[in-house]
Amino acid sequence: MEWAHGIMDSRLAEVQRSMQMQFLKVGYESESLSGVLFDDLMVFVSFAVPVGNDSSTLTTSLFKLYYGAIAELKLHYAQNVRFGDKSWAPLLAVNLKSRNSQSRNRYAVCMSVQQASRSKVAVSPLELEDAKEPPLNLYKPKEPYTATIVSVERVVGPKAPGETCHIVIDHDGNVPYWEGQSYGVIPPGENPKKPGFPHNVRLYSIASTRYGDSFDGKTASLCVRRAVYYDPETGKEDPSKNGICSNYLCNTKPGDKVQITGPSGKVMLLPEQDPNATHIMIATGTGVAPFRGYLRRMFMESVPTYKFGGLAWLFLGVANVDSLLYDDEFTKYLQDYPDHFRYDKALSREQKNKSGGKMYVQDKIEEYSDEIFKMLDGGAHIYFCGLKGMMPGIQETLKRVAEQRGESWDQKLLQLKKNKQWHVEVY
Repeated sequence: MEWAHGIMDSRLAEVQRSMQMQFLKVGYESESLSGVLFDDLMVFVSFAVPVGNDSSTLTTSLFKLYYGAIAELKLHYAQNVRFGDKSWAPLLAVNLKSRNSQSRNRYAVCMSVQQASRSKVAVSPLELEDAKEPPLNLYKPKEPYTATIVSVERVVGPKAPGETCHIVIDHDGNVPYWEGQSYGVIPPGENPKKPGFPHNVRLYSIASTRYGDSFDGKTASLCVRRAVYYDPETGKEDPSKNGICSNYLCNTKPGDKVQITGPSGKVMLLPEQDPNATHIMIATGTGVAPFRGYLRRMFMESVPTYKFGGLAWLFLGVANVDSLLYDDEFTKYLQDYPDHFRYDKALSREQKNKSGGKMYVQDKIEEYSDEIFKMLDGGAHIYFCGLKGMMPGIQETLKRVAEQRGESWDQKLLQLKKNKQWHVEVY
């Protein structure tokens, strides 16, 4: 890397230790910026970095940046640095577990400076904040919207049971939604149960904020686990019984068209009237999708009308470490906002509960039951999202804890629902 204005002094080593700059091209391993050649565009950047016990401002050199098709770019550290009418965002690429996708051809520079690690990303268009009511059923099954696949990425490790994909869909701003809503997807082909008719709509919780992963209000992301059926006798996969829509989505390629409906749902909308509220989020597997949207809105995006100052507490239940979804994002929030975010994981195949059995999400809830009940008494919202089978165990745990506290769970649940503190979306 070249440094401008002759700043090749003894402070350079300190700067390089203080600043982590990475050049990412999705599909390749990260490289140090100093080892990458850039072309075409040149940018001057000034920013403050800590040197010793002081914070002094150094001017970096020109570093040459090639960005095939500049998307939303904004550098928090240098105001008014622009490329045409686009701005440079400190975080562009979705920080997923797998970077092996061949679907993206965009470049991003990710910069982390110690004293500026909590900068947020500018979003647009801010008119998406103007609506008083959430958009509902703008597109219906008989007249769906034709969207375009942007990318499909596997987001679990090799030891995860099954495959889960993060799928970005371009709706060009024509199918707006709010955090907590769902899209319907109509897979191509004929409904085998109704010859001559299309497949039924499958609903998927949206895993992004209303601004999407590119922060421009034109995309939505889905978190989809490929549903595969194995014959219990032979142990072999039976493609005829595989999930039609999940396999269709996970098999799509950038540029493919997809029929979507919606958005739908109001139960899981994030209540924003009180920006200092407490939100307890309980997810199993891909049920983490709406919560990713909540947390990006709270901690990643700079939204002038929503400044979160409360507590968000995520409980995520999966099989093992390789099955964790969006873990890098959640861990970053934990580092940057320790007073406003808590993150507990239940790994059923790697952790034991207090009885020596497998650790499920309800066991984690029981561990913190006193805190959770006090928060609920104080008006906290509690959300559940995931497989339908998660709820009986959770309800049983909550009922047992309530009885230990001398409370009636049935009465408490009625009160939570009456106060609109109880939010459930299972499938």
